[in-house]
Amino acid sequence: MIEALWYDQTKMYVNGEWIWPARGGQLPLEDPSTGWQIGTIARGKEEDIDAAVTAARGALEGDWGRMTALERGRILARIGELVKTRIEDLAVIEAHDVGKPLTQARNDAIALARYMEFYAGAADKVMGETIPYLDGYTVYTLREPHGVTGHIIPWNYPMQIIGRSVGGALAMGNACVLKPAEEACLTALAFAALAEEAGLPKGALNVVPGLGEEAGAALTAHPGIDHISFTGSVGVGKLVQKAAADNVVPVTLELGGKSPQIVFDDADLDAALPFLVGACIQNAGQTCSAASRVLIQRGIYDQLVARMADSYNGMMSAEAMRDANLGPLISARQKAIVESYLARGADLRIAGQGTVLDDVPAEGHYVPATLFADVPPDHPLAMEEIFGPVQVAIPFDTEDEAIAIANGTGFGLVASIWTENGARQMRMAKRLRAGQVFINNYGAGGGVELPFGGVGLSGHGREKGFEALYGFSTLKTVAARHG
Repeated sequence: MIEALWYDQTKMYVNGEWIWPARGGQLPLEDPSTGWQIGTIARGKEEDIDAAVTAARGALEGDWGRMTALERGRILARIGELVKTRIEDLAVIEAHDVGKPLTQARNDAIALARYMEFYAGAADKVMGETIPYLDGYTVYTLREPHGVTGHIIPWNYPMQIIGRSVGGALAMGNACVLKPAEEACLTALAFAALAEEAGLPKGALNVVPGLGEEAGAALTAHPGIDHISFTGSVGVGKLVQKAAADNVVPVTLELGGKSPQIVFDDADLDAALPFLVGACIQNAGQTCSAASRVLIQRGIYDQLVARMADSYNGMMSAEAMRDANLGPLISARQKAIVESYLARGADLRIAGQGTVLDDVPAEGHYVPATLFADVPPDHPLAMEEIFGPVQVAIPFDTEDEAIAIANGTGFGLVASIWTENGARQMRMAKRLRAGQVFINNYGAGGGVELPFGGVGLSGHGREKGFEALYGFSTLKTVAARHG
C-alpha cells in the first residue's frame, strides 16, 4: 500500500468513526500508472448512506448546529493548516490514486489548503440585508444553511472539488455526506482524517465510498438530504437531478465542457502558447474545463498550429511519480473511450503528437497527447467531450464566425479570448455562452475566489468564491411589525 497513508483507507468515516460498511463490502483500488491493485476501499450501500445522513442530522441538532460562524471558520482554518503539513503525503496519494503527475497532484493539495483558508475567512462574512418597507415595519433577510448536503465528486480532481464543494457547505453550517468516486477515494478519506484532527464535530462530515449506482443513487434519492452538489458527466447529472426532483431538493450541477480558446491575429502568441496547449493536456485532458478546441483566425492559423504541434511533439507520458508532462488515464475504460475518438479522427490531419515512454508498465492506461488540425466545427472531435489529451484546431475568419463555432456545442463551461483589441474583448466576452470567460489567459491560476459553473449541458449553479456560500444557503425574510 502507499507509504504516505496515515489513516484507514479501507473503512468509511461516519459520525466521527472509522467503520466497516453494514454488509462489509470492499472494492479494489487500482493505480492507473501500472494497472495493478494496490489496496481496497469500502463499498458503501443504501444503509450506509442512511447512517451517514442520520449522523449529519444529529450534528445539526448538536454541537455543529449551535456553533457560531466564527467558530466554524476557525475549524476550517485549522483544517487548512493541517493540509499544509501533509502536502507531500497528499500529493503522493493522489498521484497513485488518480495517476496525475506528482507536480499536478501537489498543486491540487495546495489548492485544497487555499480553499480552506478562503472559506475560513468568509464563514462569518455572509450578510443579510435590511429592506425598506412600509411604515411600522422592519424587514431583513438571513442566510441559513440548507441542512444536510450531499456531495458526489468525480475522480479527476478530488482534492480541489472537496475544497470548493464541502468547504463552502461547511462554512455555511451545513452537515455533509460525501460520496467520492469509486476510482479515487483516498484523499477524500484523508480529508476526513484531517478534519477530525482539526476538531470538526462528529457527524458534520461523513465520507461513504461506493459505486455510483449503489451509494450515489442512495444519496441522491435520500429524503433526508436538503441539497445536492454533483460534479461529473452529463448523463449521470441528469439522473441526479431527476432523483432530487422527487424530494424537491435543489441541485448544483457542474457537468462537462467543450471549452474554446479563440485566438485573433493581433494576439500575443508567445504569451498565448503555453495556455493554448496546457489548458487541454493538464491531467491528461481529464478536466471538465479543458480547452479542447482552439479557434484560430486564418491569417495566423498555419503559424500557430505549427507552434502548437512542436509543443505536442515534445510531450511525454509516463507514470505519475516520474512527473512527466502527462500521466495515465484513470482506467482501462477511459483509455478505450479516448482511443475510440482517436480512431474517429482517422480522416483528419494529426498536426502533432506526443510519446508514451517505452518503459511504462504495459498495464498502465496511457494515450499520447494529440493535436488534430483543420477539423470541421461539426466533427465529433469538435463537438463531444472526449476527456482525454485530444485537442482540435479550427480556422475562422470573422468575429461572427468565431462566436458561431464557439457557441455551437451544447456545452458552456469556460471560454477564452486572445486579442489586444479592447473593444473586441468586451464584445466577445458578452456574446460567448459560458460560465467563465477569460481574456488573454485561461483559468486565472485556479481562482479559488472566482465563481465557477456552466450553462446548458455544462450544468447550473455556482461553486467557488462567495457564490458558493449563497448556493449552500437558503434565504429567509423576516418582517417585523412594530407600529
